Amino acid sequence: MSRTWTLLTAVLAVQLCTGQKACSIWSSAGSVVQRGSSFTVYCTFKCNSEGFTLSNHVPTQLESKTLNSTTIYHKVVNITKNRTFSCLDSCPLANEPCGMDIKAGLLPERPKNISCKHNVRNDEGGVVTCTWNAGRDTYLKNASVLWVTTVSGNHTAEPEPHNGPSRGSDLPSASFTVSSSARLISVWVHVENNLSSATSLPVNFTLRDIAMPSTPDLGQPECSSRRCVIKVEQPVKTRYVEIQYGAEAQTWTSSQEFVQTGQAQVQTISSLEPFRLYHFRARSRFSTGMWSPWSGNTSGRTQEEAPSRALDVWSTDGPSDVWSLRLYWKELNVSIARGKIIQYRISVYGPGSQTPSFTTNVSADTRNCTVSFCAACEVKVWAYNSIGPSPPARVTSMHTRAKPTQDVHVTADNQSVAISWGNPEAAPVPAEYVVEWYPEGYKQEELQWVRLGRNDNHFVITGMKPAKCYEGAVYTFYDSSMDRTRFRAVLLESVPAAGPSVQEKVDGNKVRVTWAEIPMGQRGGCITDYTVYLEDSSEYLQCCKNNSLRFSVEASERTHTIYDLSPGVYSLLVTASTAEGEGPAGQKVKFFITQESQLPLLLVCVVVVASCLLCLWHCSAARQRFCRLFKCLTLEAVLDPANSKWAKECTQNKGKINLQLPQSPCSLTEEEEEPILVDVEELPNQSKAICTPTCDSSRRSPETSLSPPMERTTLHYPPTSYIKSFSHDSAGSDHTETSLDTRSTVDYISSHVPGDVDEEDEEDEFPEVDGFFPSHNIFMASLEFGGKLTLDAVKINCTDFFQSS
Repeated sequence: MSRTWTLLTAVLAVQLCTGQKACSIWSSAGSVVQRGSSFTVYCTFKCNSEGFTLSNHVPTQLESKTLNSTTIYHKVVNITKNRTFSCLDSCPLANEPCGMDIKAGLLPERPKNISCKHNVRNDEGGVVTCTWNAGRDTYLKNASVLWVTTVSGNHTAEPEPHNGPSRGSDLPSASFTVSSSARLISVWVHVENNLSSATSLPVNFTLRDIAMPSTPDLGQPECSSRRCVIKVEQPVKTRYVEIQYGAEAQTWTSSQEFVQTGQAQVQTISSLEPFRLYHFRARSRFSTGMWSPWSGNTSGRTQEEAPSRALDVWSTDGPSDVWSLRLYWKELNVSIARGKIIQYRISVYGPGSQTPSFTTNVSADTRNCTVSFCAACEVKVWAYNSIGPSPPARVTSMHTRAKPTQDVHVTADNQSVAISWGNPEAAPVPAEYVVEWYPEGYKQEELQWVRLGRNDNHFVITGMKPAKCYEGAVYTFYDSSMDRTRFRAVLLESVPAAGPSVQEKVDGNKVRVTWAEIPMGQRGGCITDYTVYLEDSSEYLQCCKNNSLRFSVEASERTHTIYDLSPGVYSLLVTASTAEGEGPAGQKVKFFITQESQLPLLLVCVVVVASCLLCLWHCSAARQRFCRLFKCLTLEAVLDPANSKWAKECTQNKGKINLQLPQSPCSLTEEEEEPILVDVEELPNQSKAICTPTCDSSRRSPETSLSPPMERTTLHYPPTSYIKSFSHDSAGSDHTETSLDTRSTVDYISSHVPGDVDEEDEEDEFPEVDGFFPSHNIFMASLEFGGKLTLDAVKINCTDFFQSS
């Protein structure tokens, strides 16, 4: 027998090693355990064992103990989640591992907070839906059953189960149908899982108290400017209907509860705003019970009305003309516009006129316009939609500017600027305030303003860009006047990031410096002033007229002139400053100051002298003296009259010569228009006399005169101290010198009048001329000589001309 048993055991062992499984695994608590419990896992091997492993994302070798020769075990303490255990077997013929899944869960809690709703679908009945709170999550599969008992009249039905959800959830539910005859229901919930089960307490409901109608259906609204009419339809007759409406992004507003008189009813929603898109929804309720769910939204737009209020209009002076006005207005909001604005109309009325002198229409997207204006004119602005115009906004110049009374304070932080002001106690009560602001230099393009009441004394400006200078003013309006106080504001101010670009213009010893504004993005804030620096060629600052090394210029100026610069090479630098400090300089500009030339002064003197001579030239007497002076100031080598054509004719026609004078710039007075007859005596034995004019007094003989036997003749013209002589064809001074004959006797015709002529005659030598600018020319008359004069032996001396003059 022992041999047979031993053989059977060996055969079984071989069979087990060659079978599907080489081991078996089990738990002392089963495959589903409660979380936090402890238990033991066993593993029995048919071949050799190698121990336990815990199967996670990464398998882990577990500590095991030996129970006997074929079985080992591992003790699990305080399990908190699902685990998988495996046995390691060394049997070479085993083709499937040995393992076990352990699920760790919780016991189910008793369901609570059971509630039910009766959705009445028609007159025959409806559907009751109950929900409950299943409690905590058990981490296991739960089976829930809703038990219902229905009471109809005096009859109570048997409890009926209605399966709930298969897994735990926050609000599990179950539904069942009831007839219209049912009055009461009693419900409870039973839940169970592999660990345990639980049952709630029963809850009783009266169906009329939990009745709820179906969701109403809304038709398309039909709207006027102030109301909309909506058709409401329901499958059953209800007691109340509530309709809510909202305009676009606004919150919902409930209308009053309407009494339903039938399954279909028309409801009117009043107190709506014109030209608004409204959304509507509705719900209904029986006399008892609960409200139905809200219906889906339906939309409708109310019709337009004329704008209800005037535009908010603000005005500034025109860009180029003091008699022009630039108008600005704000877009009307929807509640005031009451429609789509299609245009704006602007009319200008003269003083006391009811008829506009100018009217223009501008498009709906325009927000400003420039019009001609006068001191007593009035401007009206309307906004138009398809129905009509708004009330007119009036702009007049009746307000006279009063002395500023308010004290304006500006406080800036990183995001906004607070403007505050106050009026002295003695100031009148204002009607309103207006605060305006705009980026510096962009008033026409980006002007903003706000109107405030008489009790306001501050305003916070938002939306300003950092490091950008803003200008503004606070206007205070009284009954018949207004005042204005300006301010400047900036957020996150810094020093300028760049300097101005400079141009120079040199004029003598001064230079005019001109610069452009720094670009808006590089100013860093509000420019407070500019500084002009001057350097000489040695790179040190040059003192100028006021001994200043730098020149400070107001922020509103763009030019500066530096005077009294010495000759040399200079450089200019210009910087800009804000309240935070001085910024870097712009580019350096070099220029030269040169030594002043005397040429301009000399040219001025020449022009003045020439102008004086031109004026004197029109005077006959002055012209005569100039001619005589210039003839006597000729070269010392005086022309010889003997070589002239006039002298030759004199020798051929002895006795009288009729001399026709050419045109000359000199002129005679009217007394000299008649031919002048002179009796002269021909000197004998002078075959070759020379007649040479000279102004050299050293060569004149004081005894030279006409022959003493010659009788005094009566002159037919005012006595003069010289004889005019002219030569048509005079050879040059060289000819004069060669024609001198040292052997001939040369006598001079004295310029003195015979001695018996008294001094009074000499004083009357130049009679007064009636006009200072005569037009008569002496060369228009002819000069005639008669008598016995032979010029071959005559020289003319004009020295006494200077003495008599």
